[in-house]
Amino acid sequence: MANAEHTERPAGPIGTTAAGETGARLRAARLGLWLIAAILAVRRLVLHVEGSLYDSTRFTGTPFGGLVLKPLTRPAEQALGWGWTFGTLLLVVALGLVATRALPQPVSRRTALLAAPAAISLLMLSLPVRNAFRLGQTGIIPVLLVLVGCFVVRGQRASGALVGLAAALQPTVLLFAPLLWFTGRRTAAASLGTAFAGATALAWAAMPHDSYTYWVHHLAGAGLGGRADDLANQSLHGTLLRLGLTGPLEIALFLTLGAAVAALGVRRAVRYAHDGQLLLAVAVTGCAAMVISPAAWQHQLLWVLLAVVGRVGKRAADRPVWPVAVILVMTLPAEMMLPDMGFLHPLRDNTVLVAALLAATAVPFLSRTSPYYDSPVPTEYAAPATSRFRHLPLLPRVLRRVPARPNLLLELLLIRVAYAAYSQVRLAATGGTVSGGRERAEQHGEQILSIERALHIDIEHAVNHAVVEADWLRGFFDFYYTSFHFAVPLTVLGVLYRRRPVDYRWARSTIGLTTVLALVGFWAYPLAPPRLMPDLGIIDTVNGVQDFTQPDYGTLTSLANQYAAMPSLHFGWSLWCGLVIAVVAPRPWTKALGLLHPLFTVMAIVATGNHWVLDAVGGAAAVLGGFGLVYVFQGPRPSAAADPDSGERSLEKDSS
Repeated sequence: MANAEHTERPAGPIGTTAAGETGARLRAARLGLWLIAAILAVRRLVLHVEGSLYDSTRFTGTPFGGLVLKPLTRPAEQALGWGWTFGTLLLVVALGLVATRALPQPVSRRTALLAAPAAISLLMLSLPVRNAFRLGQTGIIPVLLVLVGCFVVRGQRASGALVGLAAALQPTVLLFAPLLWFTGRRTAAASLGTAFAGATALAWAAMPHDSYTYWVHHLAGAGLGGRADDLANQSLHGTLLRLGLTGPLEIALFLTLGAAVAALGVRRAVRYAHDGQLLLAVAVTGCAAMVISPAAWQHQLLWVLLAVVGRVGKRAADRPVWPVAVILVMTLPAEMMLPDMGFLHPLRDNTVLVAALLAATAVPFLSRTSPYYDSPVPTEYAAPATSRFRHLPLLPRVLRRVPARPNLLLELLLIRVAYAAYSQVRLAATGGTVSGGRERAEQHGEQILSIERALHIDIEHAVNHAVVEADWLRGFFDFYYTSFHFAVPLTVLGVLYRRRPVDYRWARSTIGLTTVLALVGFWAYPLAPPRLMPDLGIIDTVNGVQDFTQPDYGTLTSLANQYAAMPSLHFGWSLWCGLVIAVVAPRPWTKALGLLHPLFTVMAIVATGNHWVLDAVGGAAAVLGGFGLVYVFQGPRPSAAADPDSGERSLEKDSS
C-alpha cells in the first residue's frame, strides 16, 4: 500500500475514479460494521456477569483492564484460577526475555548466558510478581506491553499502539508519550494517544457505569483498592496522606511535587535514551509514573526492578550497591530492611517509593561515554595468606582478601537483612507445634540438668536466688543482659570498619559463620531455659513471672523463640567480641577489658535464669567453629601489614 500510494500513475477515466471512491466507502463501511460487531460482542460478554467491576471485587484496574480480563465473579475465578497462574508465569518469562534483549549492547558472553535466567528469577522473587498471581492483578501486562513496544515491535505506529494499550491498563503510562516525543518518535507518541483514547472509549461504550465510576467518581482510580493512606499504596499521594497532610494542602502539594518529578524524570530518561541506555530510560520513566500515580499498589511497582540495569559508582567495589538495594527493596518486606524505630518509620513505610523517587530524580547513573562505565576502578586484592597446612585455605581465589574498606551502605544493608533473616529462622525453630515444641524443649532441659548434676556444675538455682536477694545486683545483671548483647558487637564492628578494614572483613565473617552454626543448634536441639522449667524454681528476673499453665506463656513467645537457648548466642557473641579485641587491640589493658565482657555475660545469663551453664559451652563451641571455618576457607587472619590504615598510622607514629 505504501508503494502504491507513492507510485505515479496517469489519471484514468471518470468511471475508474468513481469505482475507487465506491471501494473506499465500502471499506469504511466494513470497518464500521466490524467496530459495531466488536462493541456488541463485548457488551454481550460483559452482560454474562452481573454487577460492577468495582462492587464485587477489590479490582483496582481500569475499566479497559476489566473488559479484557473480566475477573468479576466467583465462577470466573474458579474457571480462570489455574489458567491465570500459568498465564502469569508465561508473562514473567516473556518479560525477563524482553528485558534481557533490551540490555545495552555489546554484552559479554557471561552476561548473554546468565542475564535471562537471572532476570526471570528476580522477577519471580519480586513482591509485585508474587502478588500478581492473585486473579485480576494486571501489573505485569503494562510493563510487558511497554517493553515489547519499545524494543521488539518494528514501526512507530505499532510501537506507540502497544504503549497506548498499556496506558489504557495503567493510566500513568501516558508519561511515556513525552519520552517518545522528545526522543524523535513523534509518530509513536501520537499513536500512543490514539490507542489510549480508543481503548478507553471502547471500555466506556461497553461499561459506561464502571467507566464513570473509575474516571469521574474515583478520579482515575484514586479511591480504589483500599484506603489511600494504606501502607500498600506506595505513591507520593499515599505518602503525603500517611504524613498527616489532608485536604487542599495535600492535593496542591501532590500536584506540585508530582509535576516536578514527572518533568525531571522525563528529562533524565530522554538523556539516557540519547545515550543509548533505552532500558534505563524506560525504567526511569516508569518509576516517575509510579510516583505520580494517585495509587500505586504492590502489583504496580514492577518498574522499580527494571532500574537495576543502571550503573552507579566509579569503583568496582561500589557497583553492587544500587542493584543490591533495589533487589532487597523489591523482594523483601520493609520490616526486614530497617529496624522498628520510630524515627525510621517514615522511611520504612515508604521504601519502594523512596527507591522509585531516587531512580527517577536523583541516582547518578553513569553515561556510556564515561570512562568508568565499562572500566570501573578495579578492586585491589591482598596476597593470599599462607597456612601451616598444605591444603588450606580451600577457597583462596574465590574468597580473596580485600585490604580496602567495603562500601558502608552495602554493609549496613547486608547486616540488617542477615539479622532479620536470622531472627525469622530463630523464631521458627520451635521444634514443631507450640505444645509439642514445649514438651520436647523441656525434655532437653531435663537432659541438660542431669548432665550438669553429673558434672557438679548445676549452679543456676543458687546463683539466681542469690542475685534476686540483692536488688542492686539483680538490676545490674538485668541491664547487662538486655543492653550489651547488641551494643558491644556493633561497636566492635564499627571500630574495625573505621580503623582496621582487613580485620573488619575477617571479624565479620567469623561472627556470621558463628551465627549460622548457632541456628543449626536451635533447629536441632530446642531447649527450655532454666526460667521456663516448671519445677526448677528459677525466677525470671528480666521478663517477670510466667504463667506455666499457658502453652505459649502468654505473649512472651510472640517476641522471640524461647527455646533457642542452645547454644547461647548471648555468650557466643560476647566471647567473639572478647577474642577479637584481644587479638586486634594494641594495648594489654584494652585486651583485658575486652575479655571481661564474656565473663560478665556468662554471669548475667545464668543469674537471670535465661541459660544453662552448658549453653555457654555451646556458644563457645559455635564461636570456635566460626573462627575455624574462616581459617579453612580463607586462611589465617591477615597481618597488620596488609592493612593500609595501619601502615599510615605507623608512618605517622615514626614521624612524630
